[in-house]
Amino acid sequence: MADQDENRKSSFAYAAGIALFAAVASFCALGWFLDRWLGTQPWLLIGGIILGSAAGLFEFVRLSSKTY
Repeated sequence: MADQDENRKSSFAYAAGIALFAAVASFCALGWFLDRWLGTQPWLLIGGIILGSAAGLFEFVRLSSKTY
């Protein structure tokens, strides 16, 4: 029983970490592509990093605070 509970908790930790990374990476990539398209280097990239960090942190906290 204890092993199953530990596995479940570690899977939530992995999911939270992946969600944080995916949010930052996707918003960063979106900002980079928009910068290249609109010629606004580096402002949309910086905005994407900031928005991605905020969204990723929110998702990380949301997933980490679930109690099962």
